[in-house]
Amino acid sequence: MIATRLALVAFACAVTVPASAQLIQRKDLSYPIALTIAQAALDDCKGRGYATAVVVVDRGGNTVVALRGDNAGAHTMENARRKAYTAMTFKMTTADFIKEMATRPVRREQTTLPNVIAIDGGVPLKVDNDVIAGVGLSGSPGIDEQCVMAGINKVKDQLQ
Repeated sequence: MIATRLALVAFACAVTVPASAQLIQRKDLSYPIALTIAQAALDDCKGRGYATAVVVVDRGGNTVVALRGDNAGAHTMENARRKAYTAMTFKMTTADFIKEMATRPVRREQTTLPNVIAIDGGVPLKVDNDVIAGVGLSGSPGIDEQCVMAGINKVKDQLQ
């Protein structure tokens, strides 16, 4: 009798839990991959003759890796961090964010939000369509994004 009642209670609980109450499964960026991306991006720009800084943030906007190359300007680290944050939160490159400022006035207003910046050089890091991080680089005007992509391409096969 008690076993039957317990079975009925367990069944009732299982039936009343909606499918949406299941845990969310997701992929997160590891430190070794973030470090590889940052180092490869920094090295790519150094090879082009630029002293830069690069920052990788996780899906929560927290800094995972921050590297500043020799002789990089004092502002490069903060700009790189804000570029990474902007790319991650808006799920687009900062170059695309800038383009949207012309057609979506709200984008210009969003630049007043803390940590958001409208300067080229931020790239979202995606696994399929899920943005798991952001990478930002500063100090190589006009080619910041190319250096970031060199870093991302270094680990592309691991982003699955």
